Amino acid sequence: MARRQPEHPDGPKGAFLPFRHRHLLGIAQLNPVEIIDLIDRAEAMIPISRQQKTLPNLAGKTQINLFFENSTRTQASFEIAGKRLGATVMNMAVNTSSVAKGETLVDTAATLNAMQPDAIVVRHGSSGAVELLSQKVGCAVVNAGDGAHEHPTQALLDALTIRRHKGRLNGLTIAICGDIANSRVARSNLILLGAMQARTRVIAPKSLLPRGVEQMASEVFTDMREGLRGADVVMMLRLQNERASGKLIPSVREYYRFYGLDAEKLAHANADALVMHPGPMNRGVEIDPAVADGPQSVITEQVEMGVAVRMAVLDALLDKEGEDA
Repeated sequence: MARRQPEHPDGPKGAFLPFRHRHLLGIAQLNPVEIIDLIDRAEAMIPISRQQKTLPNLAGKTQINLFFENSTRTQASFEIAGKRLGATVMNMAVNTSSVAKGETLVDTAATLNAMQPDAIVVRHGSSGAVELLSQKVGCAVVNAGDGAHEHPTQALLDALTIRRHKGRLNGLTIAICGDIANSRVARSNLILLGAMQARTRVIAPKSLLPRGVEQMASEVFTDMREGLRGADVVMMLRLQNERASGKLIPSVREYYRFYGLDAEKLAHANADALVMHPGPMNRGVEIDPAVADGPQSVITEQVEMGVAVRMAVLDALLDKEGEDA
């Protein structure tokens, strides 16, 4: 059954697949057809987002943003996305809520569920916390990042950005560089890009490579220049500042020397390689400012695509007739 079209002259045109999932907890739950459908939906939302128009798709629906970790880009883009679809959006201040007074996640879920929202967008520092919450509420739940587990909408917006520049995902060589072990962005991207038949490389010091990474990536490198050779896309990851003085890396200066993306290292990738970063960036640690702001960078565009992707996800979850558990 084709998706019903929004009753708005500026809305996305064309039929999309019914979204069969009740929640979006990770890329791992999606098959390749569903991934492409969400990217196509997001592509159709870009003109709406750019023109700052409002669609009636989610009019009368309530969206709660529940962020247990600080966020600027992700929380703001989910808020904008919900409002551009006509939803009523509430940002819950966790640091001043009952959670800060010792309320458990399950109790929080029960409280929010009693308010009968239509969607809850959750970011949490513990892997699996979002899935637990989804089991306790009667509405759609979107994972906005849980621990080192997954960050599905980030992977979708990265894929959309790449496809808009390269015209495809399959067959591309995509290098993901940095703190692989602790990155939910890396995990979601590896799952998505693998499903799309891209060739994935991870590049990091051995101390920042997780166990079993060989089963997730096509290739594993500890030498930055070797790993970047022939890459179509270079995706840098944030190095956790709290780890910089620990035992995983000797120092920030040494890390930048070997794994920071500068013009010299970037020259080993293809001449038209895209430079990406999910943000926030540690300039001079993971990436040279000249590269971050250079002609190959699409970092700002990633932020823009984030609104379109989150509009697509919310629309797919809430503006549909059928769903599964």
